[in-house]
Parts: sequence; C-alpha cells; structure tokens
Amino acid sequence: MVEWYDFTLYLYLTPVISRVFFGAEKSSVLETLGVFAVSYVMRPVGAAVFGHFGDRIGRRSVLLISMSIMTAAMLGTALLPTRATAGLWAPALLFLLRCVMGFSVGGEYSGVLVYLVESSAARNRGFIVSLAAGASEVGALLAAGISALCTTLLSTAQLDSWGWRIPFLAGALLAGGTLLMRSSMRETPVFEEAKSSGELPSNPLRDVLGGQRRALLTTFAISALGSVTYYVGVTYVPTYLTSVAHFPDSDALVVSTIAAVAVIAITPLAGYLSDRWGRRPSLLLLAGFFVAVPLALFALMSHGSWSRAIIGSLVLAFGAGAVSAAAAAAIPEQFATAGRLSGLALGYTLATAAFGGLAPLVAQQVIDATGWRLFPGLLVMLVAIGVLPVIWRLRETARHPLSGTVSAVSIPKPRTEPRTEPRTEPRTEPRAEPEAEHTDTTPDHRADQRS
Repeated sequence: MVEWYDFTLYLYLTPVISRVFFGAEKSSVLETLGVFAVSYVMRPVGAAVFGHFGDRIGRRSVLLISMSIMTAAMLGTALLPTRATAGLWAPALLFLLRCVMGFSVGGEYSGVLVYLVESSAARNRGFIVSLAAGASEVGALLAAGISALCTTLLSTAQLDSWGWRIPFLAGALLAGGTLLMRSSMRETPVFEEAKSSGELPSNPLRDVLGGQRRALLTTFAISALGSVTYYVGVTYVPTYLTSVAHFPDSDALVVSTIAAVAVIAITPLAGYLSDRWGRRPSLLLLAGFFVAVPLALFALMSHGSWSRAIIGSLVLAFGAGAVSAAAAAAIPEQFATAGRLSGLALGYTLATAAFGGLAPLVAQQVIDATGWRLFPGLLVMLVAIGVLPVIWRLRETARHPLSGTVSAVSIPKPRTEPRTEPRTEPRTEPRAEPEAEHTDTTPDHRADQRS
C-alpha cells in the first residue's frame, strides 16, 4: 500500500513539485518526471539486494528493513528545503531520496507476496494474496484523495510554501504505522523449515539463474502482462482521455477514480476464482481476453463520450485487476523456497520497469508521432499474445503445497539422491532365493499360473 501511495502521490503532485524544486521553467515538469523515472531504475537493484537477504535471513527481516527505509525516505521528503531556500541542493536531495525510495520499493511488494504465499493455507492462497494487490490500489486512492483535498482547500501560494509537505507527512505516518504492525509478525513456517533443513543456498540469485530459469521466465512474462494491462489500461487512461478524447482534467480524474474502485472490487473475487479454477485456466482466460478486446476498448474511449469512456475504462480495470490478483499467487508459487524472493523480485521488477514504466510513454509518443489513437490497445494485445505460450506451459500450483511439487521441480537438491543408491538393495535379493529352494513347488506353481 505504501509504495503505491508514494508512486501515485508523486505523479499527482508533479506540477507542485516541479515549481517547488525546479522553478518555473518550461523544463521543470520534465525534470520532475525524469527524477521519477530514475527511481524505476533503482527498483531492480533493490530487488536483487532485498531478494538476496530475504532468502538468506528471512522474509520478516526484509519487510521490516524495507518499510523502515520507506518511512525515513517519505519523512525526509516532507522535510526537504525548497529551491528558494537551498538552491540546487533542493532538487539534488529530492533526487537522492527518490533513488532511496525506489531502492526500498524493489523488495517491498515482492516481499509481501512471498510472505503471504508462505503463510497461507493452500486451499485459499490465491484469495489471501490477492488482498495485497487490492491494498496497493487502496494506497493509490488514498494518495489521490489527499492530493485532491490539498489542492482544493489550499491556494497555489500555500501549496508551494508548505501545503505540499502535508501529503508526504501523511505518507510517513502511514509507513510508520505499517512498520509498527509488521514488528509483531513472525517468520513464515515455510522459510523456517527450509532454513532448519539446510536447504538455503549461499547465493540465492545464482541458484535461481542456474536452476530455476523457467520459473524466472514465467514470472517475467506474467508480470509483463500484469504491468502492461495496469499501467496502460488503468493509469494511462486519464492521459489518453485528455490528450485524445479531449476530456477536461477533472472528468478524466473522475473516470480514473472509478476505475481504481473497480480494481479494488475485482481483486478478491479473481483471487478466489483462481483458487477454485486454478492459476493456469484463470491466466489463460485473462490473456485471451486482452488479445481480443483492447483495440475495441480504446476505440470506444477515443470518441469523447462520457458513457463510452466509463464503459471502456471499467472493462479494462476489471481485466487488469483480475490479472494482478491471479498473478499475485501464481508467480511466487513457481519458485522453490530457497530462491523464491530473489527470483520473484528480479522477474517482477524487470517486467515492471520495461512494461510498466516505459509502456505509457511509448504509447503516448506513438500517438503524437502517428496520430493513430488505437496504439495503446495494440501494445496491450501484442504483450498478451507474447505471454500466451508461457502461460500455456504454466505448471498448475493452485491448492498444491509449496514444500512439495513446486520445490521438488526447481530446487537443485536432487544431487543428494545418488547417495541413497549404494544401499545395495540388489545384493539383498539373492539372499532370499535360497529360501525358495526348500519349496520346490514355487517354480511349478508359477508355471501353473502362467498356463
């Protein structure tokens, strides 16, 4: 929740942040967004670091560390000096804190998914983990709400002077409260069992790259589908409506808010259905859905009609939320316990950086260059087509224990099996043959049975 609060807050306050830290120049908005883009580069770095320690020292410790860093980064942002008081030091410090925030976020969402997967019963794992996906959207809604409240109640001068600090202070309180609740968590029983059995490798990422490449590829592919459907089909839609359908900013914000509520509503249901139907059928159905409908939905929204915009955005939001919910449990389940957090964090963050951070930018640039309004739908459709073969070969993991089939497939532990072969079982069999000599009827009995 906290990472999505911060992510959405920064985007909604971009005009204010650009004035406060970069001045009134025309390039200030681009510089503000450039700082945001760099934070995405830090996510895979954080994923590698937090994934390593999460697979070595435990999930609980990593979640506490990442949230501690996020709390400090948001509080530090709220207390930053402005350009008017500190000159170029202000944007430099903002850049540094955004990098710290991006680094900590790299292991946050993946760590939450792994913790919930390893702490949930197999029968309802999909439903439990889908709540994390829904909570992320709740964080985005909180950021949208507090941003709208501040911009409505405060004047531009008040916002630029001190009002911009309020949402970041609220975020620091939210992060601090989350950290306090996490302090009472226990380590997952699955990780404790793996640690006590000596199953943990010294270099989890190397173990993933060497023995769990299929799981890593699957995670990247499913995360790519989830990223492009959400970032293009949900977060980019307000920009699409204002730039293509010529909606007022206020109307586009209302549409995006309704879509966010739709995402929150669909995620628990989609998670529940993935437990009942299975991860593979659910994701196959959703991938096929995004092959069939994106072009038509973006064509529907491009006409400038309020009702058509609502219908198109709602259908896209329901689909994107369902993908996020089904993927939330499916991708951690692909990995062995020994490298689950490292593999998930790396595959997820790389896909998010490529298909989440860049996809909306590419979509808008292509529309500006060619004038073709349906390119965002084509982009989503092409990614769904590319992911379908991977999902078709997906190993079903719903209602399967993590310590059983999943771990046995990917963890490189069968090297210990040859040690069981020298038990000389074949040598014990001849000892039983002399006993048969006392009963000469056994060969004849067998012959009788064959006849």
